[in-house]
Order: sequence, then structure tokens, then C-alpha cells
Amino acid sequence: MAWENQTFNSDFLLLGIFNHSPTHTFLFFLVLAIFSVAFMGNSIMVLLIYLDTQLHTPMYFLLSQLSLMDLMLICTTVPKMAFNYLSGSKSISMAGCATQIFFYISLLGSECFLLAVMSYDRYTAICHPLRYTNLMRPKICGLMTAFSWILGSTDGIIDAVATFSFSYCGSREIAHFFCDFPSLLILSCNDTSIFEEVIFICCIVMLVFPVAIIITSYARVILAVIHMGSAEGRRKAFTTCSSHLMVVGMYYGAGLFMYIQPTSHHSPMQDKMVSVFYTILTPMLNPLIYSLRNKEVTRALMKILGKGKSGD
Repeated sequence: MAWENQTFNSDFLLLGIFNHSPTHTFLFFLVLAIFSVAFMGNSIMVLLIYLDTQLHTPMYFLLSQLSLMDLMLICTTVPKMAFNYLSGSKSISMAGCATQIFFYISLLGSECFLLAVMSYDRYTAICHPLRYTNLMRPKICGLMTAFSWILGSTDGIIDAVATFSFSYCGSREIAHFFCDFPSLLILSCNDTSIFEEVIFICCIVMLVFPVAIIITSYARVILAVIHMGSAEGRRKAFTTCSSHLMVVGMYYGAGLFMYIQPTSHHSPMQDKMVSVFYTILTPMLNPLIYSLRNKEVTRALMKILGKGKSGD
């Protein structure tokens, strides 16, 4: 195995996405601002849902898991990118690179399955309201969430181990701002075509299968909403579902573009731009689109802030 020929002292060089021109310096600090908003927004969501007992429902529990995944995702890539840019260093150890790949792929995979679970939650709430508390009781909700984490982590382990089973005997410059396995495979001096075929099949399972669940769930939801007698009920259902579908569209659109294509079809600039979208922008937008505009979340936030003021 290639592990025998490589040591953890062998560093890779992350070429990054920004240089030190005035324009790129501005863009770098813009990314830091987006990171700060994403970090604060997702942290607030997790804390609010934990602290407010009225939000201890399946829907908000799943939202807290989505926020936790987004929080971990941005912390996997952005801090290292910022450190390298500000320090002038471009290096990342092999252990650090493997760790980034594991967490990055694990979290992306976990979100894939979690979004499918969230669509099922909305389907049961709207199409089977009388059976909802039984179909989405805490034990079942917890099991589905746990399986999302487990399946995503399994994919992360497989990809990290397989990526570093190859030899990297040439250039060690990664044309990216973090370690992503398509960028690493380009540098390998081995034939990676079989691994790429396996990854393609994994992507089908990780992306297309959950998308099929989401489409089926929302097709049934839309039919149920159309036949609702209450205009207020239709409005509330469409508001909730449209938020979820916006998140699904952003997330899966970028994921399909990135990982369904063979590595040879990727350009470094395409990879960087798409990665910025779903590793930095999407985690920032998720709390704003999906959660913080929700009236119950806003009420919980005002309640917590009110307690803080009264404590002062």
C-alpha cells in the first residue's frame, strides 16, 4: 500500500483561492464575514432548539442537526484557509489532509441523508397529521438521524482511506483551498480510474437515492396541499416546504455538479467556485432561509434575549 511509501511528515501545498491583491484581499475578508454569519447563525439555531422546550419537536430537532452539520462543515475548511492566507504558509500535513477529507465528505454525506429524512418528516406532518406523532416519535426520529451520521461517516472513512492508498510521487501542490479528493487524485501517479468509477457509484447512492425520496415526498405533499380546504393551511405548508426545497436545490445542485463528473472533466477554478458555494455560502443561507425566518424560532430568540435583558 502507498501508506508504506509515504509518511505523515510529507506535506501538501494548498494553493488557495486568493492572492494578496487588493481585490482578493477584499474577497478574503468578505469570506471571513460570511463565515462569521454562518458560524453565529448555526450556533444560535442549535442553542435555541436545545434551550426552548417548545422547539423539542421532530422538525426542529432535524433542523438543529442540519445546523450542527453546517457548523462543523465550515469549521473544517475555512479556518485552515484563513490561517494559510494570513500566515503566508500553504502547507498541510498528510494527517491534516486526511482529516479534512474525512470530515468534509462525512458531513456532506450526512446532510444528503438528513435532507431526505427532513422531507419525510414534512410528508408525514402534512399527509398523515393524525399519525405524525407515532410515525415521527423520538426513537424513530433519533434512529433516522443516527443513520444519517453513520452513513455519511462511513463514506468519509472509505474516501479518506482510498485516497491515501495511492502514491503521490510528483507535484504536491493542490489547486484548491482545502483537501478534496478529486483535487488529490489528479496528483496521483497511479491509475485512479477504477476508484473514480466506485466514487461515481457512491455518488449515485449518496445523492440520487435521497433526491428520489425528496421528490417522492414532495410530490405527495403538493397533491395534499392542493386539496386542502384551508387557505391558511395551504400557505403555511407551502412556506415550510418552499424553504426546504430551496436548501435542497442549492445543496444537491452543487453536489451533483461536483462529484458526478469524472475528475478529468474538472477545472481547478470550477472546483473552487462550486466549493465556495456549498461549503461557505450554503451554511450561511440555511439558517436564514430555513430557520431564522420561522416565527417559532423568532419567538424563541426573543424569549431568550428577553431573559438576558431581565437578568441584567
